[in-house]
Amino acid sequence: MKILISTDIEGVAGVFHPEQVRPGNPEYERARLLMTHEANAAIAGAFDAGATEVLVNDSHGGFRNMPPDLLDARARAVMGKPRYLGMMAGVDDDGVDAVCLIGYHSRAQGRGILAHTINSFAFAAVFFNELEVGEAGIYGALAGEFGVPVVMASGDDVFIEEHRPLFPHAAFVQTKRATGQTSGISLSPAESCRDIRVGVASGLAARGQARPYRLPGPLAVRIQTTTPAMADLFCQWPALQRQGGVQVSFEAPTVQSAVRMINCLSAMSSMLR
Repeated sequence: MKILISTDIEGVAGVFHPEQVRPGNPEYERARLLMTHEANAAIAGAFDAGATEVLVNDSHGGFRNMPPDLLDARARAVMGKPRYLGMMAGVDDDGVDAVCLIGYHSRAQGRGILAHTINSFAFAAVFFNELEVGEAGIYGALAGEFGVPVVMASGDDVFIEEHRPLFPHAAFVQTKRATGQTSGISLSPAESCRDIRVGVASGLAARGQARPYRLPGPLAVRIQTTTPAMADLFCQWPALQRQGGVQVSFEAPTVQSAVRMINCLSAMSSMLR
């Protein structure tokens, strides 16, 4: 059994503030270790459930947050960018049976802790066929395109509420409860790691019930940008259509194509910083 673990940071227990998720300060240095501990708990849970191979995808920011020497040596690390499949890189590796999402968060403009979708500077909302999607929905659908189901996910209560309908057979682990954009009530890191280990093992044990989350193409993708200037920039790309002051749209034949386009737009947005 071959498992892919995609690990973000905003949904990790004890993480609440933007300083904790941005490199260059002591708060981040501590948070990246908390992220690594939760990844290791997920790796342990996968092997508890009988996994023979585990890939762990560093899925936050520059995709090089978790110190490789601190990761469970039984796993292989997927790190660095650019990469075509982003937060789901490795799902195309031959024989991946299931995906686990660790430390994920709710979508942009939501009530969750540090809620955003891919790039909070550029995107206020992302829609696939008029369904508003966050990172878990986008990348869960990308996994589904490869025939791989999401069997476990962890994050705050708002993340779970948003995504349980998309992954109804997955095991969810609540690491904290949101009381605001940068506030909440968290499990201790040790308790969160214990719950994640059990949750991964439980999700994998029940993986026979899980079904890949699929959004068949072609997809009508609509993005609400954060400013009109951002929409001006994105529409320099002839494939995009302007739908109003802050709305742009394009059509993608597959989820993978949509992901690649969105990540290119995210990279473009740095021109306006």
